[in-house]
Formats: sequence, structure tokens, C-alpha cells
Amino acid sequence: MENCALLVVDTQVNMFDEGFSVYAGDRIHKTISSLINIARKAKVNVIFIRNNGAAGEPDEPGTPGWHIHPSISPEIGDLLIDKTGPDPFDGTDLQMELESLEVNHIIVMGMQTETCVSATVRQAVKLGYAVTLVEDGHTTFDWEEITAVEAIANYNLDLSKYADLVQAQAVDIAYMESCLDVT
Repeated sequence: MENCALLVVDTQVNMFDEGFSVYAGDRIHKTISSLINIARKAKVNVIFIRNNGAAGEPDEPGTPGWHIHPSISPEIGDLLIDKTGPDPFDGTDLQMELESLEVNHIIVMGMQTETCVSATVRQAVKLGYAVTLVEDGHTTFDWEEITAVEAIANYNLDLSKYADLVQAQAVDIAYMESCLDVT
């Protein structure tokens, strides 16, 4: 039996802050929004992952930056899992929720490429899930040591050893439905 879920990682307001936004924030926002809508139309489970930062961090619980961006927020029927580190399986109910939904394939997109997206893919594979990474559906920040473009390319190459990579334009209704057991 095949059943999938779309994991939307850390699409919080602080990631799109005008003063310090993720690379290609507008494009990523549109991509993520589009794929969420496609998943909902295909009746694929949509699970939002939200990071709970420490006191004083831009994603400190209860602060404006902590909330999922309002234009891509969970709707009735979607799940929201809070985490406190890069791995959304660590100390959360994510695995239990996936098991209760009989999910065995996850599609991953979101923020940040080198931390939470990478940790999500790696841990999901370790736990036995089939994983698809939307290769143009995740991003990070430019850092002094490496640009976001370089980090995304490097991590796509590395994570392709563990997950299937797919371009967002290929993730249409038929693609989403193909990872569901429709028999």
C-alpha cells in the first residue's frame, strides 16, 4: 500500500522577514503555496512543521516570526507539528501521526536547506520512509562561508543519495495521486 504526505518544513513568518529573508523567498513562497494546494486537491496529507526557537530568537513561540506564514497556513485537516531542533521526528509526535495515517512516502519542502530540510530527509530515510525532496522547493540564507545557491546545489547532490529529487513543476495532481493507494 502506498500513502504519502507533504511535509512543509518551517515556513514561518521570520523566514520571509524583509530585513533578513531566505534566498528567493518570493519564488519559494509561490512554489510551496502551489504544491500545498495541489496536495490538498489530490487529498494528500499536508503536515506543517514549525520550529520553536529559544527565548529571543526570531522563532520564539508566541512571537510574530514564529507563526506559519499566513498565506500558507494550515487548514482544517492539516497537521501542525512543533519541534525544538532540526529533526522533526526528535521529541515530537510526527512518526506516530505518520503511522496513524499509514504514510510510507513523504514529500519534503521548506526551510532551511542545510539544517531542518536535510535532517528531515535523513531521519525519514533512517525510519524507513520513501522520501521525495522537491529540489527547487527548499531554500536557506546567504552566509559568509557559502551562498544559498551553493548550499542548495550541494545539499541537493548529497540528499539525492537518500531521496528522489523532483522539480516542483513535475509535482502536479497526477504526481500526488500516484503516491496514494487509489485501489
